[in-house]
Amino acid sequence: MHLSLDERKLFIECLDRIKNEIEHPVDNHTAEIVASHIQMLLDYLSRFYERQFITRRKVNSDVLTKFEKALKEYYADGHGKDGVPTVNYFAEIVNLTPGYFGDLVKKETGKTAQELISLRIIEFAKQQLTATDDDISIVAYDLGFQYPQHFSRMFKRVTGISPTQFRKQISIGYN
Repeated sequence: MHLSLDERKLFIECLDRIKNEIEHPVDNHTAEIVASHIQMLLDYLSRFYERQFITRRKVNSDVLTKFEKALKEYYADGHGKDGVPTVNYFAEIVNLTPGYFGDLVKKETGKTAQELISLRIIEFAKQQLTATDDDISIVAYDLGFQYPQHFSRMFKRVTGISPTQFRKQISIGYN
C-alpha cells in the first residue's frame, strides 16, 4: 500500500495507542479500548487503500495499458498451449499481487480482471470460429481449455449463444 507521510504518521499513532493500551494494567475497559483502536486502524487502512486508486490514476492507467497489451498478445504469442490465461498470470506481468491487481482493474474499469480476460478469450474465439472450419473442440484446445465443455459454457455465458449457434449465425450472414 502506498502511504503519504501524513498517513504513515496516523498509522504509527494508531499502533502506538494500541501498544500503550496493551502495556497499561488490565482493567474492565482494556479489551474494549484495544478493540476500538484496532477498528480505527482498520478504518484508516481501508480509507488509505481506496484513496490510492484515486490519487494514483496515472500509475493505474499504465498498469491497465500493460494488462490490455498482454491480454491482446497472449494468444498472438502462442500462449494458448499454456492454458487459459489467469488473473495471477497478468498480475505477475504488471508486478502486483493478484488481489491488488483485481481491485485496481475493478475500480478503473467497472469489470473484474476475470471478466476482461473472458471477454478477450471470447473475442479471439469469435475470430477463430469465423476464420476457420475447425471443430469447436479444436478451437477450445487452441484457446487453452482442457475441456471443450468449459469453453462452450464460457462462450454461452458471455455471448448468450453457443459457439455452434454463433457459427450458424455467421454462415447465415454470409449467404
